[in-house]
Amino acid sequence: MASTGEERAERRGWRQNPDAVKRDILTVAVEEFAAHGLSGARIHSIAARTRTSKRMIYYYFGDKQGLYVRALEKAYAKVREGESALDLGQLAPRAALARLVAFTFDHHRSHPEFIRMVMIENIHHAENLAGSDVLRRLNLSAIEKLEDICRRGEAEGVFRPGLDPVALHWQISAASFFNVSNRPTFSAIFGDRMFSDDAQATLRDQVVEAILATVATHD
Repeated sequence: MASTGEERAERRGWRQNPDAVKRDILTVAVEEFAAHGLSGARIHSIAARTRTSKRMIYYYFGDKQGLYVRALEKAYAKVREGESALDLGQLAPRAALARLVAFTFDHHRSHPEFIRMVMIENIHHAENLAGSDVLRRLNLSAIEKLEDICRRGEAEGVFRPGLDPVALHWQISAASFFNVSNRPTFSAIFGDRMFSDDAQATLRDQVVEAILATVATHD
């Protein structure tokens, strides 16, 4: 059967700017997987919201699981790109750590789809994450930034010696993650006053202070 004009225009778009088409697909895929999970997400729903077709999605990403892994990589990459833009190496250690903690809290609050993607991957026992070299490299950069901050802080005498950057990353992530992941249940039990802009700003400042207190030297 002859191709329609619409199909021909779609193919021209694929050829002329395939990277833009893939970015468009991944942006929608993150939202779809975050909302419905790996099993509940539908390729036809993603195709309907993008300038492409199910056939082209399969061409670019192989299958639904392949698309899911790439969407997970995109979600993590957004966090790591935001961290890189902070220029932490140009700041004094305490200021660098404070900026990183505040960024993490704010980023997670502003991107609940990232938190939902991580929660979904935990349901799958991190099987997809563990198989991705991209995700291992991306998340190694987060630890390297903390290693540098800890090393500089210890050298200047403002951080206690022997800090574990992985443990520190865990502590920063824990408070920032819970704030989003448990909001529905927390609000249902205690009300939603903790999630107003003012209350969130206060919580963010308290998380920053708590992390700084954890790493500080003690007289």
